[in-house]
Amino acid sequence: MPALLFEIKDSIATITLNRPDAFNSLNEEMGRAFIQALNTCTTDDSIRVIVITGSGKAFCAGQDLKEVTNPETHPGFEKLLKDRYHPIIDKIRKTEKPFIAAVNGVAAGAGANIALACDLTLASEKASFIQAFSAIGLIPDSGGTFFLPRILGLQKATALAMLGDKVKASEAESLGMIYKSVPVENFEEEVINLANRLATMPTKGLGLTKKAFNASLGNDFDAQMTLETRLQIEASETEDYAEGVAAFVEKRKPQFKGK
Repeated sequence: MPALLFEIKDSIATITLNRPDAFNSLNEEMGRAFIQALNTCTTDDSIRVIVITGSGKAFCAGQDLKEVTNPETHPGFEKLLKDRYHPIIDKIRKTEKPFIAAVNGVAAGAGANIALACDLTLASEKASFIQAFSAIGLIPDSGGTFFLPRILGLQKATALAMLGDKVKASEAESLGMIYKSVPVENFEEEVINLANRLATMPTKGLGLTKKAFNASLGNDFDAQMTLETRLQIEASETEDYAEGVAAFVEKRKPQFKGK
């Protein structure tokens, strides 16, 4: 059984982490396949939205500890982070297309931070998020030390990182940690509806919005205003902008092509 499933349908790419017996923990095979799938999502213009989810009961339990406790398979943490986790987070953030994390179950360690790196995180009400690193003497990685304080504030981020408390989906939504918590029976329908909605929107404009938000995390006010101007000019030169204006004037629904 492949460690990762990758499907493209109706402009939507779905990446399914597929080691259910290991709670979709990441090993070398899954890491390679994950990065390869993300590379395709970046370069294939037919893909307009990407969904990341897990098979079975979990979203992703983070790193497969069996791999790092075996001297014969442990690549060392520097290589592990630089060659596996950093490229995954980098692709999710820098690919100028919307990413949905469809969190179907527990998201722990790196799995939690992969979900938080996505643009919109939709979680089943049975899902939970755990910064599991402190339990084994490690620090949050996969962007956790970057995103958590910015999403939650320093005190709450520190508490979650140090104490490793489980955060249920409903609490994660109330904290602003994720976009939405969804009843189990409606979860798959909500994911499909959100993906379909994003896939018919002006992809270039959404990507430039993402680019602007990424830059805002490090820019001062003046730099961000300068960037806004440049990106708005770029957005105004897209085919989707022309279609959106024409549709507004003609009082009809726009037909965006993602160009």
